Amino acid sequence: MLGVDAYLAVVSKREVREYTERPIPDELLRKILQSGRASGSSKNTQPWRFVVLRDREHRRKLAGSIMAPRNLESCATAVAIVLSNERLRFDAGRVAQNMMISAWALGVGSCPNSVRPDQHDAMRADLGIPSEAAIATVITLGYPAPGQPRPRAKADPEKVLARVNRLPLDEIVGYERFKA
Repeated sequence: MLGVDAYLAVVSKREVREYTERPIPDELLRKILQSGRASGSSKNTQPWRFVVLRDREHRRKLAGSIMAPRNLESCATAVAIVLSNERLRFDAGRVAQNMMISAWALGVGSCPNSVRPDQHDAMRADLGIPSEAAIATVITLGYPAPGQPRPRAKADPEKVLARVNRLPLDEIVGYERFKA
């Protein structure tokens, strides 16, 4: 286990879109899934279910259903986050972020992927998802390929933040009043 602390995992997390062929061990996948399961939800409704996609041929077949097919083709595992109530997409975001941050802390890269609107029904049918449920996102998981971002347990969070392409905090935070 890599042992990246929570703050460092959050500020250093980057999307990984190319992966090695190394499989994710069951123990690590279980931790990633448990991180999603432990997420909060509105009134503790827990409106999510997870479909784990480990079979490479199955993922290749489904790849055209998402906006970035290569992500699904090259990953070691993918997790479709399914919502029983599409209005609770915020909760799906919480689940996805928990899983991706935990994966990063465990040395596994990830990337959230949107399902193409014209492919949603077909993908839902392929995965056996009931018609009243919706696929909120598909998270691809795998060990980062060479040249891809990777977690570093000993990185300095402040140095990481100095390098990220984000607006400075003083431009986006207002105290007591909105700051334009």
